[in-house]
Amino acid sequence: MGKVLTQQQIQTYQREGFISPVDVMSEDEALSYAQRLQAAEAQYPLELSGVNRNNAHLCFKFLDELAYHPRVLDAVEDLVGHHFSLWGSVLFIKEPSSSHFVSWHQDATYMGITPRNFVTPWIALTHSDKHTGCMSMIPQSHMNDIQPHKDTYGGNNILTRGQEVDNVDSEKAVDLILKPGQMSLHHAMIIHGSQPNQSKDKRRIGFALQSFMPAGAKQNIGQNNWSPVRGDCLQEGHSYLARPENDMDTKGTIERGRANKNFADILYHGAEQKRAY
Repeated sequence: MGKVLTQQQIQTYQREGFISPVDVMSEDEALSYAQRLQAAEAQYPLELSGVNRNNAHLCFKFLDELAYHPRVLDAVEDLVGHHFSLWGSVLFIKEPSSSHFVSWHQDATYMGITPRNFVTPWIALTHSDKHTGCMSMIPQSHMNDIQPHKDTYGGNNILTRGQEVDNVDSEKAVDLILKPGQMSLHHAMIIHGSQPNQSKDKRRIGFALQSFMPAGAKQNIGQNNWSPVRGDCLQEGHSYLARPENDMDTKGTIERGRANKNFADILYHGAEQKRAY
């Protein structure tokens, strides 16, 4: 029995490569975070769009709160142990009736980190279901090696390169239905993706902590810029990313800029082109 997860949930994660749903907070509390996001978007429209949806936890206090939410961290600890760091975060927002989707892929493909056993919590701030474009997982695909990915750079594909795994049996896919305030957790190697938001009036907002790295993880491409979270996180060449003191303060925006440049250097390593994702 873990701090948050049952032994059965831990075993399911190890066997299937994901668990869902896991309660983090009440639905009302989650929707209040969505409202805080909407207010921040209105005040800082350029700071929460495009590439600036990456690592926004470094310059917005409410996203920092989510990134370090005790139930999130306790669940991560149940899966990876007492010592871990946070690599980064991504806001995955699908507007109503949009064509944006996420192709079948494995997170570990371009992140340049070994070993590939890190975990990503995906926190729902609005309803995430088939109609709004929830994530879908291919069970047990994390047991295999990195599969060949082709870079499509598709205009509606919100992955950096539009990277895609061919010949995925979508009949095996499991849809992760989440209420606001629930999260899923998935393994770095699992094949997953999501479809467009078909709702005419509802945004689908997810906050992915991508990812929590257990002790011993090594950044092989780019700089080793991580945020210490629990236990002993010291590593050779490790550069700490500070937590924000206020929304959009100078220090926080500098930290996010540094993190996002490193993100781009890593995720677009060897790519033919770069996009604003």
